[in-house]
Amino acid sequence: MINENIKAIRKSKGLSQQELAVKLNIVRQTVYKWEQGLQSLEFS
Repeated sequence: MINENIKAIRKSKGLSQQELAVKLNIVRQTVYKWEQGLQSLEFS
């Protein structure tokens, strides 16, 4: 699942949820929700 991939890749790069959020210009809670499968990714 995408949520497992996001978490695995983030960890393999040594990034915290906060660091990934900063790089993507989003809030940390969004990264958490993605990783937990609580929110799907939206592309615009």
